Amino acid sequence: MRDVKKVRTLAVSLVVLSLVAAACGSSKKSSDTTPTTAKVKEGGDLVFAAEQEPDCMDWIGSCAGAAWGVYMVQGQTMPRSFDFTSANDYKPSPLLDGEPKLETSPAQKVTYKINPNAKWDDGQPITSHDYKYTWDQIAHGKDIYDKSGYELISGVDDSDPKVAVVTFSKNYSAWRDLFGGYFGVLPSHLLEGKDRDALMKDGYTFSGGPWKLDHWTKGVEVKLVPNPTYFGNKPHLASITFKIQADTAAEQAAYQSGQVAMVYPQAQPGQEKLKGLPDTSFDAKSGLSYEGLWFNTEKAPLNDLNVRKALAFATDRAAIVKTLFAPVQPDIQPIDSFFTPAFGRFYGTQFSQYSPRDLAKVNSTMALAGFTKGADGLWAKGGKSLTLELKTTTGNKRRELTAQILQSQWKEAGFGLTLTTEKAGVLFGQDLPKGNFQLGLYAQTPASNDPSQCVLWCTKNIPTAANGNSGNNWTRLANVKAIDDNWQAAELELDDSKKLVEVKAGQTALAENVPGVPLDPFPDIIVYNTAKIAGPVTHNMSYGPFVNSNLWSIK
Repeated sequence: MRDVKKVRTLAVSLVVLSLVAAACGSSKKSSDTTPTTAKVKEGGDLVFAAEQEPDCMDWIGSCAGAAWGVYMVQGQTMPRSFDFTSANDYKPSPLLDGEPKLETSPAQKVTYKINPNAKWDDGQPITSHDYKYTWDQIAHGKDIYDKSGYELISGVDDSDPKVAVVTFSKNYSAWRDLFGGYFGVLPSHLLEGKDRDALMKDGYTFSGGPWKLDHWTKGVEVKLVPNPTYFGNKPHLASITFKIQADTAAEQAAYQSGQVAMVYPQAQPGQEKLKGLPDTSFDAKSGLSYEGLWFNTEKAPLNDLNVRKALAFATDRAAIVKTLFAPVQPDIQPIDSFFTPAFGRFYGTQFSQYSPRDLAKVNSTMALAGFTKGADGLWAKGGKSLTLELKTTTGNKRRELTAQILQSQWKEAGFGLTLTTEKAGVLFGQDLPKGNFQLGLYAQTPASNDPSQCVLWCTKNIPTAANGNSGNNWTRLANVKAIDDNWQAAELELDDSKKLVEVKAGQTALAENVPGVPLDPFPDIIVYNTAKIAGPVTHNMSYGPFVNSNLWSIK
């Protein structure tokens, strides 16, 4: 959870979400933007824990892949066209003056009317030229996190400063994510003609949201203060501070001792002890996020499909999920596709062919790959034993336990496994995009319940020098026709019934080619001090639990 921001934000009306609560106490459900009618205390400061930090704050750059950057800063400071709500649907944000107009013939075109009161913190209006500048930077820039959708825009008409008319060369189903989601809209009057990355990567002072970045002390904290010119609901608090705390045990201790008023922890054994603390809401839901094992298919021996299949057969996913999550959410089950059941009818069971764990099939597929068992019990080829390296985030006890379980399971199956932990900024900002790994253990955090996944699987989204090192296909599985054809078609499809066929065929192709192994739909957990925080604290599967922080106050 909350590792990699996966950009997808078209609300699919026919998806029925099944969110299973497993809570000792639960936060009050409230609208994402409706303020409370009770008298609110103004001022005061709140401190939260943050498990990760981004490698940079240039949100459209490949260095900004960690989702915690969105939760702490991007979602609080960058204006966006749509809000993805805690009810898992979309509504126009305060940036817009009503619902955009969508036209699909003769070409897809979206007309955004900008709120006449929308402005940056320096008083300059947010304009259609900001839309045009943002599109140009993403579609035509280098070292971009993800160009999906923006490269299909043929032009942005900015002749009316308060009306942006966006025309596409092809249909694009996830159009609501554009100029929103994890990027937002950039201030052209401050950045145009300058080095955007240099100006933003270590933090920035401008804002079109309710908060402004006061400072970012890397490895220590991020502090936000109110944006006094914000055109929506202005913050009641004087500041919010995120203390960077990558170590899970230290994070829990900080909450228990009262050093922080809220944690947004990744689920793992031992977390259930927070349920019974005084003045504490512990709310857990299964949602859209999921964890997986990800293979770099360019690295030997993972460039051999038989080896990848053997690893899938060697993995007891049910045992991993039960060990990791049963204390927090007893009824949780492993997933059998690169979706969670929260995606409704788009969820499939294509990876069930690798369950239950089958060592006989491990042996037969490894034999096809030309490996034999050595005296040490490990598979070997050319006189060299097979030992793989798994990379994941530092300080995460659950992932360390996952690696230990895998080491045991895979050793029995004949595979050696070592673990390397790295800071999130290094893993997601450098090693994964550049292909400097064999195996990765991390999560995808979908921005919505839209099932389009070309961004993860299509050949065109493999980061290379030729495409400016952009794209999220870090598995680097390339030129598989059934994958490229189906996922590209789903990305362009506006008809939900046709998209369902394409998505299921795409998931089948993934199960046949095994670029990774899906593991679990782990709980989305919010823990906060009810004696300190007043206001709507809700699950938001896109922007995190701090999305309503401008409505919070101190009790």
